[in-house]
Amino acid sequence: MKLLKNPILKKIGHILICLSGFLSVGNSFAQDIHFSQFFEAPLLRNPALAGIFSGDLRFQAVYRTQWNSVTVPYQTVSLNGEYKLPVGNADDFLTMGAQVLYDKAGTVNLTSTHVLPVINYHKSLRSDRNMYLSMGMMAGLVQRRFDRSRATTNNQYDGTGYNPGLPDGETFTNTNYSYFDGSVGMSFNSQVGPNEDNNIFIGLGYHHFNKSQKVSFYGAANELDAKWVGSVGVRFSVNEYGFFTLQGDYSKQGPYTETIGGALYTWKLDDMIDPKYKLHAGAFLRWKDAFIPVVKVEAHPLAIAVSYDINVSTLKTASQGRGGMEVSLTYQKFIERNGRTLESVRCPTF
Repeated sequence: MKLLKNPILKKIGHILICLSGFLSVGNSFAQDIHFSQFFEAPLLRNPALAGIFSGDLRFQAVYRTQWNSVTVPYQTVSLNGEYKLPVGNADDFLTMGAQVLYDKAGTVNLTSTHVLPVINYHKSLRSDRNMYLSMGMMAGLVQRRFDRSRATTNNQYDGTGYNPGLPDGETFTNTNYSYFDGSVGMSFNSQVGPNEDNNIFIGLGYHHFNKSQKVSFYGAANELDAKWVGSVGVRFSVNEYGFFTLQGDYSKQGPYTETIGGALYTWKLDDMIDPKYKLHAGAFLRWKDAFIPVVKVEAHPLAIAVSYDINVSTLKTASQGRGGMEVSLTYQKFIERNGRTLESVRCPTF
């Protein structure tokens, strides 16, 4: 496609820029969807991070909107749920769950929907405290589509103006396609010393291991680049009233890389041993892209977090520093089985 150069059609040209970028996934390698609150979408980081929390049940939702100041905003929703079961008479356990991802972008409503069940096995390495080696797998169906009726191209310029009655000149095989996608990963999680507030984890995830061949609206056999994600986290107590949590990810997908990391400080607002109310505040940096302040309020079993991307990339002139807003909601708790809580079953805590 070529851009419309007539100044009268500046708006149409802008739409075309967006369309060209969105549809390029049909003929080139594309980066995966990402969140600034990556710590609230753990299954997208690594399926072996499923179940790395204090509790038996967790549901998380993240909503992101981006680039309102530049173009038609992207809208992305992540939903994930995890349920933990003890295995045998040891401290091993199994996490089962699912990741659902919905993303809509641009004037043509380029939409992606992912439904990905996950399973993760946690092997206990110590009998006296939390220390686990986990291996997980996530696999399911991805569907992509767009609204061709909203697309505009230079073929529809008749010399004097935009004419929607003219054909767009594109030869799409279809406007939607589906493919199978899979990820695997490993993680190590350990309590450090007797204080349960002190923990570490490291993990490595490998996404798109099956390298699906049909990722194009033109029917071409394009290969989706595999992605490696390395994750690390450290939580340490400062005093009896609070602790720091540091987390970071490094991702590589084809020629693209992304580094994000930062810290949250947590204040315990009531009980010092088992607080119900907590306040978390801090910031993260997506390298060469965005500075991300975060505030999170927790009233167990619920927590809500709000973050905002302050754009620091080369796009900051056009965006005026305005990137994207994210809001997340988490529900997390122990549940009763056979009249008892599973607090007696040790869980990785982070």
